[in-house]
Order: sequence, then C-alpha cells, then structure tokens
Amino acid sequence: MSAQEKPGHKPIPVSWRKVAAFRLSRHHLSKHDYAGRLTSVVGDICGAQSQVLSAAQMSIWARVNAARISDVESAIWNDHTLVRAWAMRRTMFLLPSDQLAIFVRGTTRRAAYNFRWALSRIGSRQKLDKLLDQVLEALKKPRTRSDLAEILNKSHGYKLKSKPGEGWGNMRPVPWVQVQGASIPVSQLFHVIAARDAIVSGPGDGNESTYVSADKWIPQWKDMPVEQAERDLLVKYLRAFGPSTLQDFSLWAGMYVREAKEIWSREIENLVPVDVEGWEASVLQDDLAELEKASLQETSVNLLPHFDSFLLGHKSHRNIVDEKNHKKIYRNHGWVSPVVLVDGRAQGTWSYQQNKKDLTVRITPFSKISIALSSRIREEAADLGQFLDSPNVKTIIE
Repeated sequence: MSAQEKPGHKPIPVSWRKVAAFRLSRHHLSKHDYAGRLTSVVGDICGAQSQVLSAAQMSIWARVNAARISDVESAIWNDHTLVRAWAMRRTMFLLPSDQLAIFVRGTTRRAAYNFRWALSRIGSRQKLDKLLDQVLEALKKPRTRSDLAEILNKSHGYKLKSKPGEGWGNMRPVPWVQVQGASIPVSQLFHVIAARDAIVSGPGDGNESTYVSADKWIPQWKDMPVEQAERDLLVKYLRAFGPSTLQDFSLWAGMYVREAKEIWSREIENLVPVDVEGWEASVLQDDLAELEKASLQETSVNLLPHFDSFLLGHKSHRNIVDEKNHKKIYRNHGWVSPVVLVDGRAQGTWSYQQNKKDLTVRITPFSKISIALSSRIREEAADLGQFLDSPNVKTIIE
C-alpha cells in the first residue's frame, strides 16, 4: 500500500483531461475571478512565487479580471493585505497576510534545517537564541542586511567580516557576523530566525530589500501552532494541486519526504486514492465529486509568467509539457520560463518588452498554431497591456 492510499480503498479512475480541468479551475485559469477577490485568489493558488516580483504580479493578472498593477502594489505596500515572505522551499512568495501563518509556520520544518546548521556552527543554543533575540529586536522596523549588520556590530558588539558569496552565483562581498568563534552570513540569519519567528519583506531601500517582523508589518497579525499550520498547508496544497502524491507535496514544500510523510499521515483519513491513466495519487475526499465531473466548457488560453504556481506543484511535469520541449520551460538553475498554456498544456513560451505606454509581446509556439488560437493569444496580450498600464500592445507570433 502506498503512502497516499487508505486501507481497503481501490483507486478511482479519472482522466488527465479531468485533472487538467480541475486544476485550471482551482487556479482560476479557466474562469478568472473578480478584482475584489485579488488577495483570496493568491491564497487559493498557495501564493505567487516572487523572487521576481513582476512575475508574481503577472501571476495575479492571469487569474483576476480587470486587475491593474497599481491594485497589486497597493495591496502590498499600502494595505499590507499581500506580503512577501520566504515560505515553501525557502523561496520568496507573495502571500495573503491573513493566511501568512499557514505558509510560514507550515514550512517551519524547512527553516529548521537552517537553524540546525547555525547551531552546529556556533555550538551553543543559548548563544544562538541570544543572537536571534537581538535580530528580532532590530526587525521591529524594516531593516536591510546592511542595517542589521551595523546594529549587531555597534549596538551588541558582534564582530563582522566580509566574505564573497550570497547565492545564485553572486560573489560580491557580504557581511558575516562572528559568534563563538564561528561566522554566519547576516543574510542567512533571516532564514535561521524563521524557525522561531515570522519575518516578511518590507519596502525597498535603494537597491536593497528590507525585512521586518510580521507582527509589526501586518495589521491584526494572527499566528498559529505549527501542527495546525502544517495540516492547513497540506489541505490548501491539495485543493490547488490535487490529485498529488506525498512526493509531490514534499518537493513543493521543500521538506524531506520523511518529514512530509508525518504531515500527510495525519490527513490520510480525508484522502481518496485515484488512478490517473496509470498514475496513482490522492485527492481530498471533499474534492472527489468536483474532480469526477470536471470539464472545460471552452478552450482555456493563458499567458503564465516566470515561476507561475501552476507550473510548480508536482515532481513530474508530464501533465504540463512533452519531453521534447521540457527544457524550454524548466531550465537550468531552477529557472522556469513564461508559458503559453492551452487547456493546461504548454504550447509555447513568451516574453515581453515594456517601454512606458508601449508593450511588445513575443510568442514562440512549439508548433504551428491556429488562427483562432492566435486571436485568443492576442486578446491575452492586449489585456496584459491594460494590467501594466501599457495599452499600445504589439504581439509578435513567431
């Protein structure tokens, strides 16, 4: 019996076409939602990956009718109803602030890896907790990495040293803080403290990002216990990405399988096994009826940006793209290309150039496309221009 099966339950057969219709619906791609539900849509798709903020903003556009980039920016910087925070895979996501605890506490196990690493270097839990208490005190206001380094040095007496390297091939010198004869990158402290405290991204300060304690940034911040958050995280994942497997959830969340299995097992009584044309997975009991009757009423055409959530929910991408074109989307070093999605399948990639009120959208299909599909793509591109406040749109289909 696999980890996703309940004893005595034979998998229920469903087709890939039904799975595609179900997931497209749950991701608001087959039928867009209205602008008043902008933040709820972000929660429904389990966040928009936002190490490239413009990509996260366009993920919202792809799902919300009549949205404007100014609406998204206002939600982030004025209302704080959307926040940027490290969550799944310790990657930056755009998340609804009223659901933030689900995503940051639900992925505490991943943050704990960073905590254990720091503890192994320092060798003293007391010394590490003292350091993190001082970091948290500093983050009562938005601080850059440089700000935090200076506070730790001047206010608390920690020595600093400069070393190259901050990830993603960046080898510029960055500050490291010295503790108990060991040194830790100041930037890594934001990931270490996440095992204890909730931190979000604040407004930019020149070319640097700032970070701040969640309870100082989010009005009426509500925390929750880790075990409850883990359960809620799994349920939200399955609602958006089901049918799925334990291995899919583990990869998406960024946990070891053995740890994800603990969370999965607590929900096993509410899961139903399904057989998707030979692939065995699970779906929430409450979602089974909707999955079995799922269908596309009309052709679904979407321009998905870099790192769109719909593209990142499963270990296998065979439901998205054929093997021949796989590397055109899922590229080296974790980069995921913008995709022309038709009925849940990738039919090409796309790019854009923006110059004030002018927008050029370039489509690179994997094969020849019909006149009808070309027309739908041009409609999507025109709508993107409205979202970006660049209404003069030129669409080039190669």
